[in-house]
Amino acid sequence: MKKYFQEFVRGIIKENPTFVLVLGLCPTLAVSTSVRNGIGMGVAATFVLLGSNIIVSLIRNIVPDKIRIPCFIVIIATFVTIAEMMMKAYSPVLDRALGIYVPLIVVNCMVLGRAEAYASKQTVIKSFFDGLGMGVGFTLALILISGIREFLGAGTLLGHSLIKGFHPVFLLGMPPGALLVIGLLLGFFNLLKNRKA
Repeated sequence: MKKYFQEFVRGIIKENPTFVLVLGLCPTLAVSTSVRNGIGMGVAATFVLLGSNIIVSLIRNIVPDKIRIPCFIVIIATFVTIAEMMMKAYSPVLDRALGIYVPLIVVNCMVLGRAEAYASKQTVIKSFFDGLGMGVGFTLALILISGIREFLGAGTLLGHSLIKGFHPVFLLGMPPGALLVIGLLLGFFNLLKNRKA
């Protein structure tokens, strides 16, 4: 059980998709204007990671090498379609807010990279915990980035105003603000890692 827990934690800390591997930045930059959007994108990506990792691990020994990547893309696209349809049915407001970025999970290098580099070589249980850890790590990164941007850029958190008379920094609510916040957080986490070493 300890090795499965390590697989899970690795995706959150040692191989965090956003802050360590620097993968999946397109949706991170685009949807991190509010915490609700960040949670929605994180849950969708986690669902796709989990489903695709499990299926890829199950069929890894029967798929010929020549068609491996196209098969992985079809599997990922299937789970993305399921996530998008569920979002349209149960949360149309979130679906409109996330827009094109949910279908773009199909080409997200984080998802395809985990299918190719990990799930195609590991057991189903290990692939499950890897997908879960990567998804949770991605979701936590999105919550952190979108929380900073929403609080400092709009003066709210989850849509609620927290401080009366707070003057938001509108730049942080705009696209350059996402780059600024991610850059500062990457610098901060690299500084921590270097001090630890």
